[in-house]
Amino acid sequence: MRQSLLALLAKEPAHGYELKQALETIFGDAYPSPNIGQIYVTLGRLEKDGYVRSVDVEQANRPNKKVYYITATGREALETWVEEPTEGPRVRDEFFMKLVLAPMTGLSDRMALVNRQRRHYLALMRDLRELAERTDPANRVALLLIEGAMLHLQADLDWLERCQEDLP
Repeated sequence: MRQSLLALLAKEPAHGYELKQALETIFGDAYPSPNIGQIYVTLGRLEKDGYVRSVDVEQANRPNKKVYYITATGREALETWVEEPTEGPRVRDEFFMKLVLAPMTGLSDRMALVNRQRRHYLALMRDLRELAERTDPANRVALLLIEGAMLHLQADLDWLERCQEDLP
């Protein structure tokens, strides 16, 4: 959330509700809508850390609003985030830990775990397909995000098959 808000503020100053609306417009339903409370808490932390500053703006017939601006320190942090590669493949996979360890305990067998996980992934895939169908075709960002999630799920499904074949 921090970097997303910094990126939006690097484009232009905004108040919390404008930032929420921008995230919803850019990502559509493909990305969970941020809670406004979470946005304001994050903005407060960013301000405390010196990444943003705020200015109270008076409004007629309404409470004042805080408009946030990115600082030079915030821009440097954003540039660092943009330049750094993101996390690679997950080696500590929780499901794989269950798959290996649960049968040792006698709590479950591997086939039951694989089948349960497969059903879960297939349900997620169905949900993503429905979401893609409901998404405005002009919102390429949201569609690419959905497609990426579907490709990751397909890879997870393929990996489940491999686990089922290779583990005793």
